[in-house]
Amino acid sequence: MKVKFIKLNNDVPTPVQKTEGSAGFDLTANIPQAIGLQPGVPTKIPTGIAIEPEKRDCVALLFSRSGLAEHGITLSNSVGVIDSDYRGEILTYLINNSNDVYIVEPGDRVAQLVFLNTVPIELELVESLTPTVRGDGGFGHTGRKWFSWIL
Repeated sequence: MKVKFIKLNNDVPTPVQKTEGSAGFDLTANIPQAIGLQPGVPTKIPTGIAIEPEKRDCVALLFSRSGLAEHGITLSNSVGVIDSDYRGEILTYLINNSNDVYIVEPGDRVAQLVFLNTVPIELELVESLTPTVRGDGGFGHTGRKWFSWIL
Protein backbone atom coordinates (compact mmCIF):
# COMPACT_ATOMS: atom_id res chain seq x y z
CA MET A 1 0.00 0.00 0.00
CA LYS A 2 1.16 3.51 -0.72
CA VAL A 3 0.67 6.49 1.53
CA LYS A 4 1.12 9.93 0.03
CA PHE A 5 2.54 12.60 2.28
CA ILE A 6 3.41 16.25 2.14
CA LYS A 7 5.97 18.26 4.04
CA LEU A 8 4.47 21.43 5.47
CA ASN A 9 7.98 22.81 5.84
CA ASN A 10 10.92 22.07 3.52
CA ASP A 11 13.20 21.44 6.50
CA VAL A 12 11.12 18.49 7.74
CA PRO A 13 12.93 15.21 7.18
CA THR A 14 11.14 12.48 5.27
CA PRO A 15 9.69 9.94 7.75
CA VAL A 16 11.82 6.79 7.73
CA GLN A 17 11.83 3.31 9.14
CA LYS A 18 15.26 3.09 10.76
CA THR A 19 15.73 -0.65 10.20
CA GLU A 20 14.38 -3.30 7.86
CA GLY A 21 12.26 -4.71 10.69
CA SER A 22 10.91 -1.39 11.98
CA ALA A 23 7.12 -1.17 12.11
CA GLY A 24 6.96 2.58 12.56
CA PHE A 25 8.13 5.64 10.68
CA ASP A 26 9.95 8.17 12.85
CA LEU A 27 8.35 11.63 12.99
CA THR A 28 10.35 14.65 14.09
CA ALA A 29 9.67 17.89 15.93
CA ASN A 30 8.87 20.62 13.40
CA ILE A 31 9.61 23.51 15.75
CA PRO A 32 11.64 26.68 15.15
CA GLN A 33 13.46 26.48 18.48
CA ALA A 34 13.88 24.18 21.47
CA ILE A 35 10.88 23.64 23.75
CA GLY A 36 11.12 22.70 27.41
CA LEU A 37 8.57 20.07 28.38
CA GLN A 38 7.51 20.92 31.91
CA PRO A 39 6.63 18.01 34.21
CA GLY A 40 2.98 17.01 33.92
CA VAL A 41 2.08 19.52 31.18
CA PRO A 42 0.90 18.20 27.77
CA THR A 43 2.73 20.14 25.07
CA LYS A 44 1.80 20.27 21.39
CA ILE A 45 4.70 19.39 19.08
CA PRO A 46 3.93 19.60 15.34
CA THR A 47 5.58 17.15 12.93
CA GLY A 48 5.27 19.10 9.68
CA ILE A 49 3.78 16.04 7.93
CA ALA A 50 0.30 15.34 6.53
CA ILE A 51 -0.65 11.99 5.00
CA GLU A 52 -3.10 10.44 2.54
CA PRO A 53 -3.37 6.65 2.54
CA GLU A 54 -4.42 5.25 -0.84
CA LYS A 55 -7.09 3.08 0.77
CA ARG A 56 -9.94 3.93 3.11
CA ASP A 57 -9.41 0.74 5.11
CA CYS A 58 -6.23 2.00 6.75
CA VAL A 59 -5.54 3.76 10.00
CA ALA A 60 -2.33 5.44 11.06
CA LEU A 61 -1.47 5.09 14.72
CA LEU A 62 0.90 7.45 16.48
CA PHE A 63 2.95 5.85 19.23
CA SER A 64 5.54 7.05 21.72
CA ARG A 65 9.19 6.34 21.01
CA SER A 66 10.81 3.90 23.40
CA GLY A 67 13.93 6.10 23.53
CA LEU A 68 11.87 8.89 25.08
CA ALA A 69 10.40 6.55 27.70
CA GLU A 70 13.81 6.51 29.40
CA HIS A 71 13.20 10.19 30.17
CA GLY A 72 9.53 9.82 31.15
CA ILE A 73 8.27 11.33 27.88
CA THR A 74 5.21 9.82 26.22
CA LEU A 75 2.16 10.83 24.22
CA SER A 76 -0.45 12.41 26.46
CA ASN A 77 -3.23 10.34 24.85
CA SER A 78 -1.15 7.12 24.79
CA VAL A 79 -1.92 6.36 21.12
CA GLY A 80 -2.98 8.84 18.47
CA VAL A 81 -5.49 7.70 15.85
CA ILE A 82 -5.19 9.30 12.43
CA ASP A 83 -8.17 8.36 10.29
CA SER A 84 -7.72 7.73 6.58
CA ASP A 85 -9.71 10.84 5.64
CA TYR A 86 -7.76 13.29 7.86
CA ARG A 87 -5.56 15.60 5.80
CA GLY A 88 -4.22 17.98 8.43
CA GLU A 89 -0.82 18.08 10.04
CA ILE A 90 0.04 15.22 12.34
CA LEU A 91 0.45 16.75 15.79
CA THR A 92 1.79 15.14 18.91
CA TYR A 93 0.97 16.08 22.46
CA LEU A 94 3.91 14.99 24.54
CA ILE A 95 3.75 14.79 28.30
CA ASN A 96 6.68 14.74 30.66
CA ASN A 97 6.09 12.22 33.43
CA SER A 98 9.42 12.93 35.12
CA ASN A 99 10.23 15.60 37.69
CA ASP A 100 12.68 17.43 35.44
CA VAL A 101 12.24 19.69 32.42
CA TYR A 102 12.97 17.81 29.19
CA ILE A 103 14.22 19.76 26.16
CA VAL A 104 12.91 18.91 22.69
CA GLU A 105 15.15 20.27 19.95
CA PRO A 106 14.06 21.03 16.38
CA GLY A 107 14.33 17.79 14.38
CA ASP A 108 14.28 15.48 17.41
CA ARG A 109 12.40 12.23 16.79
CA VAL A 110 9.24 12.59 18.88
CA ALA A 111 6.89 9.80 17.79
CA GLN A 112 6.48 6.87 15.46
CA LEU A 113 3.74 6.34 12.90
CA VAL A 114 2.45 2.81 12.29
CA PHE A 115 -0.07 1.90 9.59
CA LEU A 116 -2.65 -0.85 10.02
CA ASN A 117 -5.34 -2.20 7.76
CA THR A 118 -8.85 -2.05 9.13
CA VAL A 119 -11.96 -4.00 8.20
CA PRO A 120 -15.41 -2.53 7.58
CA ILE A 121 -17.57 -3.03 10.65
CA GLU A 122 -21.32 -2.75 11.03
CA LEU A 123 -22.56 -2.56 14.61
CA GLU A 124 -25.80 -4.42 15.33
CA LEU A 125 -27.86 -3.64 18.44
CA VAL A 126 -29.14 -6.86 20.06
CA GLU A 127 -30.96 -7.77 23.29
CA SER A 128 -28.18 -10.02 24.63
CA LEU A 129 -24.79 -11.47 23.77
CA THR A 130 -23.80 -15.12 23.39
CA PRO A 131 -22.51 -16.42 26.76
CA THR A 132 -18.87 -17.57 27.09
CA VAL A 133 -16.84 -19.20 29.86
CA ARG A 134 -15.11 -15.88 30.48
CA GLY A 135 -18.31 -13.89 30.52
CA ASP A 136 -17.77 -10.33 31.70
CA GLY A 137 -14.58 -11.15 33.63
CA GLY A 138 -11.89 -8.59 32.98
CA PHE A 139 -9.08 -6.66 34.61
CA GLY A 140 -7.07 -9.59 35.90
CA HIS A 141 -9.89 -12.08 36.30
CA THR A 142 -7.55 -14.94 35.31
CA GLY A 143 -4.74 -13.95 37.66
CA ARG A 144 -3.86 -12.22 40.87
CA LYS A 145 -6.17 -9.36 41.78
CA TRP A 146 -3.46 -6.94 42.86
CA PHE A 147 -5.70 -3.98 42.13
CA SER A 148 -8.71 -5.03 44.22
CA TRP A 149 -8.13 -2.08 46.55
CA ILE A 150 -9.05 0.26 43.67
CA LEU A 151 -12.50 -1.26 43.25
